[in-house]
Amino acid sequence: MKIWKKLLLWLGIGLEIVLLCGAGLVTWLLITEYRPAQTEAVQVDGADGAWMLGTEFSVLTWNIGYCGLGAESDFFMDGGSMVRPESEAVIFRNLEGIRDRLLELKPDFILLQEVDVDSRRSYGVDEAAELRGALLRDSAFALNFSCDYVPYPWPPIGKVHSGLLSFSSCGIRQADRISLPCPFPWPMSVANLKRCLLVSRVSLPGTERELVLVNLHMEAYDDGAGKLTQSRRLREFVEQEYARGNYVIAGGDWNQLFPDTETRWKNTHPELWLPGALDRSELADGWRYVWDDSVPSCRLLNQPYDPKDEENSQYYGIDGFLVSPNLSIESVQTLEEGFAYTDHNPVLLHVTLGE
Repeated sequence: MKIWKKLLLWLGIGLEIVLLCGAGLVTWLLITEYRPAQTEAVQVDGADGAWMLGTEFSVLTWNIGYCGLGAESDFFMDGGSMVRPESEAVIFRNLEGIRDRLLELKPDFILLQEVDVDSRRSYGVDEAAELRGALLRDSAFALNFSCDYVPYPWPPIGKVHSGLLSFSSCGIRQADRISLPCPFPWPMSVANLKRCLLVSRVSLPGTERELVLVNLHMEAYDDGAGKLTQSRRLREFVEQEYARGNYVIAGGDWNQLFPDTETRWKNTHPELWLPGALDRSELADGWRYVWDDSVPSCRLLNQPYDPKDEENSQYYGIDGFLVSPNLSIESVQTLEEGFAYTDHNPVLLHVTLGE
């Protein structure tokens, strides 16, 4: 009997320790939770400049997957098993590939998503600083995932500080972070993403108008309602900017299928991940979704990339742009990068400012 009493005592003590540790973790996460304001000014790094009316320019959007979701990777949320890549060398290899491609393409404006600045999953590499140092142009960064310890799965994700990074070769007059609604209830919201719009304003000489560039990354793993609410908030914002006479381009990873792409790549793995769908009928007159489905813009991370494995591979068209009526579309192209450095392909848009 004494042995059983001692065993129960130690079990009770162990349970108390576990409960105290759990309570301590929850308290710490609540105290350190990232709580951004609805609108926050974002620091612009670089020198101010201006773009000329009537000339053609290019905008590229690319979800770089924190340089940890290249061809060699899968991801636990998509039916894979990996929480982070096997080494820091993988991060630098993917980062260098993305950097070199951006330097080769030389778009006038660059909208990047999932850029880590201090995260366990990317071995603490400050990817924003690395890209700023290479591209040498005006830039703005906004956090949309900031948590000192994400306690899932096992081993846990741990620390994540990541966000949106925009570049301009024409100067950025002002940049702001605008919060989007979070669809997750407490306590899931504590250690989850806090989605936002990164708005960069470019002055246009000889006019009070501005070119407004909106970098976005919509909700991924919600039930669908979050994406719709966030997209509605985006449309409200861009329509207000257009009503002021501005030129507006919103680009990024929508986590929603662009029109007609669901038939281009039929979803044979909806049990692993099911994106939302963008609806043209929801747009105000003259506004256009702009995308290219000649190649997919994203792959499912249920396994490392294997283009020969058609049965288990899944592709999507979820990256592209929303463009205001006063801009003329010259071309749009999803660039085939073979998912070498990230699970997304970049999309390159060429437009001309109208009157």
